[in-house]
Amino acid sequence: MDGITFGRASLLCTLLLWALHVCSGNVTVKVTPQVEVIKGESASLPCTNTVSPSSSDVLVEWYIEEADTRKRVALRSMGGEGKTDDSTPLTGRATIGEDFTLTISSVQPSDERSFSCLVTAGISGVAEATTMLRVFYAPEKPELTRPSSQAISVGETTSSEIGSCVTMNGHPQPRIIWFKDDQPLPEVKDRKEKSFMTSSVVKEASGLYTIRSTLYMQPTKADKDSVFQCTVEYSMPGDQIKKKKSDVITINLNYPSEKATFSLMNTDPVKEGDAVTMKCETDGNPQPEFEITKDGKDITRQGGLLTLKSVKRSDAGLYKCQATDFDNLEADLMDEINLVVNYIDPVSVTPAGPLVAKLGDMVEVQCKTKASAPHTVQWKKGSEVLSQSGVLSIQDVSYDKAGDYMCVGAVPSVPGLTAEASINLTVKGKPMIETPAPREVGKEGDMVTLKCSASGSPAPQFTWKPSGKESVSVEGNKVVSMVTMEATAEVIKNGVTCEASNEHGTDSKPFSVSIKRAIDDSADRVLLSGNPVLKSADKQQGGSSSVVIAVVVCVLLLLLLVALIYFLNKKGKLPCSKKDKKEVASGEVNNDIVVEMKTEKVNEEVGLLNKKPATEQVRPMDTHHQRVKGHGPEVCSGGGVNSDFRR
Repeated sequence: MDGITFGRASLLCTLLLWALHVCSGNVTVKVTPQVEVIKGESASLPCTNTVSPSSSDVLVEWYIEEADTRKRVALRSMGGEGKTDDSTPLTGRATIGEDFTLTISSVQPSDERSFSCLVTAGISGVAEATTMLRVFYAPEKPELTRPSSQAISVGETTSSEIGSCVTMNGHPQPRIIWFKDDQPLPEVKDRKEKSFMTSSVVKEASGLYTIRSTLYMQPTKADKDSVFQCTVEYSMPGDQIKKKKSDVITINLNYPSEKATFSLMNTDPVKEGDAVTMKCETDGNPQPEFEITKDGKDITRQGGLLTLKSVKRSDAGLYKCQATDFDNLEADLMDEINLVVNYIDPVSVTPAGPLVAKLGDMVEVQCKTKASAPHTVQWKKGSEVLSQSGVLSIQDVSYDKAGDYMCVGAVPSVPGLTAEASINLTVKGKPMIETPAPREVGKEGDMVTLKCSASGSPAPQFTWKPSGKESVSVEGNKVVSMVTMEATAEVIKNGVTCEASNEHGTDSKPFSVSIKRAIDDSADRVLLSGNPVLKSADKQQGGSSSVVIAVVVCVLLLLLLVALIYFLNKKGKLPCSKKDKKEVASGEVNNDIVVEMKTEKVNEEVGLLNKKPATEQVRPMDTHHQRVKGHGPEVCSGGGVNSDFRR
């Protein structure tokens, strides 16, 4: 083997050994494929690496693509400090952390690009991964404006500008969509079409986009009330698609008239005195010239608006409106209104007032009117309806019938159409005084006020007996006299008399004045008011109602017991009965007084309280009593003296 061959073999072996060493190492780099951030916020681009075999000789570098060249923006070695490069778009805003994450503050739209993380691990090798930074910013609300030109005419052969929509400062580039009556319009850019859009895009120095879109159409009459709107559609982080809507606009569209309408603007039936408005209009735009006539005579108007102030029945009739549209002379543009003016005549009252009647007389008044429609006639006094026939008849006139009466004529089918007249009735006669209520005073000498109310015409004069301080007033149809005086003994004894008189007679009524009796709040004191013993007991108990009731119950029981003993004695059921006394009386000694002593110590009264049967209470007197003869009344063992004794 010559030297050349040996040298080649040595070089080949060296390369194989180096390749084997390199292939035995491994470097892996991982980044987030896409990082999304809002303009002005901070973005973090993580970069992690794995080196096998492990090595401390690791260098991480971040690169960007700018003008088709690769430019480094930051680097950091394992265990070292991070550094950023000068003269890059990120200078002063980029930092690299210990974990090799690249952080960019105050992100701008121009920062949207690819970032590469390059990891060099000595003999272990080199690896790289790329992440994409996307920047978002919501555009402003779109502004929709109409052209300043005149109205658009239907039938034109060229498309007219409907409106222009502008949205500003969005990123990434937003999109404008047109709507008519809430329905999206297809995006057409061919200017040969009847409806199309033109658009322009401006990228501002800030990197944000301003979009302008203009809509052109050849509208028809059907578009006269259409509403137009534009919407900006834009992207936000997380694959979000959001929208902002503009205000709406309508178009000023000119189109010929095809039909005329003449309308009465009043919603209620027209009545005399109302203001009437009639409006004539067509379905074209602009409105043509109008001519309004009544019975062939031209009427002053304002365009197609006719106003009649305070109409009269003579204003009723047929009104016609004629319109002339020079863009459609063949159209019959005429309409008419038959105006009906409802009315009611003033009511007439017979006899005419005022009326004067005497007590007990009969009064009859008639009310009449005429109207344009069926009507009613009512007589009222206050809110009370007295008659529905138009005739007011009052039998047996009394003072309460005096006053004002109202005749009201009305047309029910026309709200508010009424006519009315009033009449006053005066009732003459002698005074009549209302029955007075009795008055009470606390004690003699107090002041008392008495009220005397009298009806009568002419107004009565009052006289008080005795007299006092008097005041007179009128309450409705009555005259009221009020007098204040001292409640003397004479006033309390004899009362007070009120006398009312006029030219037709006199009436008088007595007023009683008494002293008010004190009434105890306790009903028990009323029950005990006649018993001095119980009064004392009640006083000792401090007015306690419960003690008083207990005393009353005890007294009633004692009274009941005494009554029972008396009843049994009268029936002969007691030892001191008449039967035993008769036995003694029939004895040998006459005119002797028999004294009967009970041998038992038990009191008969106790036996009665224990409610023993009657058969046990009445025992043979012979076995239980001893009879002692002597002079004097017959005495029972109970200590009582028998009222039925014999001598």
